[in-house]
Amino acid sequence: MVSSSATAPRSGVYYFSQGWKLIRLPGIRRFVILPLLVNIVLMGSAFWWLFTQLDNWIPSLMSRVPDWLQWLSYLLWPVAIISVLLVFGYFFSTLANWIAAPFSGLLAEQLEARLTGATPPDVGIFGIMKDIPRILKREWQKLAWYLPRAVVLLILYFIPGIGQTVAPVLWFLFSAWMMAIQYCDYPFDNHKVPFATMRESLRTRKSINMQFGALTSLFTMIPVLNLVILPVAICGATAMWVDCYRDKHATWK
Repeated sequence: MVSSSATAPRSGVYYFSQGWKLIRLPGIRRFVILPLLVNIVLMGSAFWWLFTQLDNWIPSLMSRVPDWLQWLSYLLWPVAIISVLLVFGYFFSTLANWIAAPFSGLLAEQLEARLTGATPPDVGIFGIMKDIPRILKREWQKLAWYLPRAVVLLILYFIPGIGQTVAPVLWFLFSAWMMAIQYCDYPFDNHKVPFATMRESLRTRKSINMQFGALTSLFTMIPVLNLVILPVAICGATAMWVDCYRDKHATWK
């Protein structure tokens, strides 16, 4: 498959589905292995531990529901489970992204080169080592932007009634946007596009990015599938970069 920056942008659903195809491209599979291994080890261990704790956490969360809402408990119970999975999934996917960031950037770079025929400036382990300080600084920028907003939403969970009804919806929308930022940032960062500029660019196509981020968030909650979501999302986001943003922001052709 060869994409082009002249291609009209599609939906976020399309780019997410493309990610599953692109990870299997000959010549790209070897760049998928390291971020995939990081995600399998971390997410697999984290979700195994989570499912051993749910029996304790969910009743504790439900005990905060006021008496006048107890009649909705049969609806709030699955909402509580989904909320825990969303928060937990995003936290550990963020941790996996930190650890795998250098390899994720390399995957995005090599896939972009494959889709466009362009030649990236650096290839291989020496290019990765040189860029590690910049990549980790970029991950910190994302975390610094995310944490204050996440804390506000988490506080909502402890407000009786509102916390169990409104907070999960807001958290899902926020997670969808953050997933779009997280994975689209790899190709943007490969071209040294500033973090603030990247966010402004994503907002110009917010519907596409929210669709993409929402699907990524959902798949982080699904056992087994969440183990491979990191390289899938990187590949889908890179395809989106090529179609939607590369013409304006690329520093290498």
